[in-house]
Amino acid sequence: MEFYAGAADKLMGETIPYLDGYTVYTLREPHGVTGHIVPWNYPMQIIGRSVGAALAMGNACVLKPAEEACLTALAFARLAEEAGLPAGALNVVPGLGEEAGAALTAHPGVRHLSFTGSVGVGQLVQAAAARNVVPVTLELGGKSPQVVFADADLDRALPFLVNAGIQNAGQTCSAASRILVERSRYAEVVDRMAARYGALKVGPALSDLDVGPLISARQKAVVEGFLALAGDLTMAARGQVVEGAPAGGHYVAPALLADVRPDHRLAQEEIFGPAQVVIPFDDEDHAAAIANGTGYGLVAGCWTENGSRALRMAKRLRAGQVFLNNYGAGGGVELPFGGVGLSGHGREKGFEALYGFSVLKTVAAHHG
Repeated sequence: MEFYAGAADKLMGETIPYLDGYTVYTLREPHGVTGHIVPWNYPMQIIGRSVGAALAMGNACVLKPAEEACLTALAFARLAEEAGLPAGALNVVPGLGEEAGAALTAHPGVRHLSFTGSVGVGQLVQAAAARNVVPVTLELGGKSPQVVFADADLDRALPFLVNAGIQNAGQTCSAASRILVERSRYAEVVDRMAARYGALKVGPALSDLDVGPLISARQKAVVEGFLALAGDLTMAARGQVVEGAPAGGHYVAPALLADVRPDHRLAQEEIFGPAQVVIPFDDEDHAAAIANGTGYGLVAGCWTENGSRALRMAKRLRAGQVFLNNYGAGGGVELPFGGVGLSGHGREKGFEALYGFSVLKTVAAHHG
């Protein structure tokens, strides 16, 4: 919210050279009413980067929070009212997706829609928006890779390799759920990741351990269903649920799976839980083919001390964000964020979000 408050008066138009006797310039104007459907995994962050940008551009916002996590949105609305935000500028409408969400996406008065969530629901949102011919920003998750070359600084890389997979119990759209490792160092990376996994502790959120609970019993069942597909795959390591953790808690011990085929479901589909697969590759071409070998394209990471290779891979990796020798799952409001393919389209964060929540108008003045 601070970032977009500061950016509100810094979005400039352009003066365009044209014919003699004309002055042509562009303006950015609000859509009018924008609809925002946010998920349960990072409710306040996504409200900030979505509603914050829309309000800064002068839109009135209708926010539909996830039914599993609506209290933060309601508290945010109360704070906005106390702060003096004009009546009607921010409207929070809790409810089920098939009721409140469907009504919001179908309403002809909504002139832009922003949705973060699953591919299936994103397709429904886009179809509803098409009926009213309004633009949509979709962020639909990912199956993000981190590519580790043989010359990588493993001491630096290892915390990122593991943490980007277990952050928020793996309930992160940009989680690095696939670790691709050059074959000559594959065994070493698996062993060192396994050592970290074996030390992970899972338990109540307030205990401030490595991993907390999943959002719900339903999500726990989804993650456990994926892990049941492991079959004869190599379970390199698992974390441990601490003694005394409440029996009804939605805990899943983090799982590190090795020697996974690139076409295996666990390497293709978004698990949205604390699980990572490790896949070997032979060279740059092989790495790029595996990294780009899913329908998603949200975030990617590349670890190498070869600067030329890093820049080559940055161009070859099919993703909306690429991190070289670091990995920022979900971080940085300054950094435009979004994906390609099944990960969606449009961008949140940065000034790109302001562009999306505005309409470009060209003014051509003839003055002789």
